[in-house]
Amino acid sequence: MPTPERTSRDAIIAVGREILERDGLAGLTMQAVAQRVGVKAPSLYKRVRNRDDLVQLISEAILEELAAEVRDAVARAEEPASRVAAVAVGFRAFAHRFPAGYQLIFAFGQASTRPSQESIVLSSEPLLDVAGALAGPDHALEAARTLTAWAHGFVSMELAGAFNLGGDVDEAFAFGIRALTSAFASAEGSQTAG
Repeated sequence: MPTPERTSRDAIIAVGREILERDGLAGLTMQAVAQRVGVKAPSLYKRVRNRDDLVQLISEAILEELAAEVRDAVARAEEPASRVAAVAVGFRAFAHRFPAGYQLIFAFGQASTRPSQESIVLSSEPLLDVAGALAGPDHALEAARTLTAWAHGFVSMELAGAFNLGGDVDEAFAFGIRALTSAFASAEGSQTAG
């Protein structure tokens, strides 16, 4: 069994993420993580303060990974409109790969388990850059919030199996991207015209 000195915080977070995806938030216990990393539960407290701290660290790691994926997708896109699509598509793909982690970062939970403000600000930078490039710097925050709210609502309904009226869900997602992109570009146009 590894000694606590050989059990890194990163390993604990990685195992915690695996447990979260497999067993949900209720299954994410200090005992379950300790067992998977090969130490006794009290040894985890040398790396994390408590379960709330563990959940917060996991949510920050998930948020950081999502931001990195969005940043990479945006870097491959050439123009502002395609960058908006890259953000939305990347967001959706991430949610489908890590549904429990995705739900965790958007859950309204205790302050002690939510990502830190610093983590949220850092993870928002690629989205704010994309939104500002299309909607203009004066509307970057509003556009970023709108894109996030729309994508989150769409993805949450999709993960819950709530689209029951038929039709092509992928096409509906693409339609939403086109509509938002057009609206953001119009906001920039009205700003420069005024």
